[in-house]
Amino acid sequence: MRDPRNTAETQELSPDAKALIGRARRSFLFSIGLLLVGFIAIGGVLVYRASQGSGAPSGADYIIAALKIPAGAEVISAVAAGGQLTVTYKAGPMTSVRIFDGKTGEMIREIPVVSE
Repeated sequence: MRDPRNTAETQELSPDAKALIGRARRSFLFSIGLLLVGFIAIGGVLVYRASQGSGAPSGADYIIAALKIPAGAEVISAVAAGGQLTVTYKAGPMTSVRIFDGKTGEMIREIPVVSE
């Protein structure tokens, strides 16, 4: 009985078959090379984006030293976002929200909170 694995060793390939296998091999190597270049490019972009930071506001966006709220008021919350500082406070029965510029400390707007 013949071993099917040995038949490939005994048969000689035709020149057309050799050319076809050579083209397939070059095409495969080109595809793998292109895939590797793509992976390297993606890795480079990820490293670049990670080194640039998340784009979140830095401490330099907030340099105010003090904020003005009414005397005796209780601060409920303070949120820093987008270069502004939003402070919610309660002065007696009245609750208000003040929005301050993060760099100058200037009050941009005061919003009274009223119940319905």
